[in-house]
Amino acid sequence: MIRTVIVDDEVLARARIRELLGPYSEIELIGECKNGEIAADFISKKKPDLVFLDIQMPGVDGFEMIRNIELQTMPFIIFVTAYEQYALKAFDVDAVDYLLKPFDDERFAAAINRAQGQIKLRRSEQLNQKMLKLISDFDASDQTKLKSIKLKENGLEKIIKLNDVYWIGTEGNYISLDRKS
Repeated sequence: MIRTVIVDDEVLARARIRELLGPYSEIELIGECKNGEIAADFISKKKPDLVFLDIQMPGVDGFEMIRNIELQTMPFIIFVTAYEQYALKAFDVDAVDYLLKPFDDERFAAAINRAQGQIKLRRSEQLNQKMLKLISDFDASDQTKLKSIKLKENGLEKIIKLNDVYWIGTEGNYISLDRKS
C-alpha cells in the first residue's frame, strides 16, 4: 500500500484528488489537511509515502511545510497548484511531479505512475539495505560460532579444533570423526 496525504486549502481541490485516487486500490488515503501547519505535524507523525501538496495556502505555504516536516525519510511530493512559476523550485525539493490546476485525468495518472515507480525503487533499495545488514550481522555472528569440541578418547579428554575435522558421524551415543592429515 502507498500511504497518501492530500494537503490543499481548497475543499474542491481535495475532493478532486480524492476522486481520482479512487480507482487505485494500492493507494491508501490516510488523511487530508487544509493548511501547511497542520500538514507538517500530521505528516511527521503518520509518515506517508506520498503527499499531494498545494503551494499557495494561508499561513504556511507548501515549501515551508516541507521544511517543517521532521522525518528521516521524506515522503514523495506531487505538487498540485495553479501557479506555474514555482515549478523549478518544486524540483529543487525533489518533487516527483508538478500538476498545474486544472489538470486532466491522464496527467494525474502519469503523476501517479511516476510516484509509484519512485516508491517501488525506494522500497527495493531499503530492502536491499536490510538484506545487506542481515548478511553483515550473520557474518559477524560467525565470530561467536563453536571453534572446538571436547571429546573423550580412550578415557582421556581431548580438545579438537573443528577446523582440523573434515568428517563427523554418529551412531547411537558415539561419534566418529576424521581429522585432516
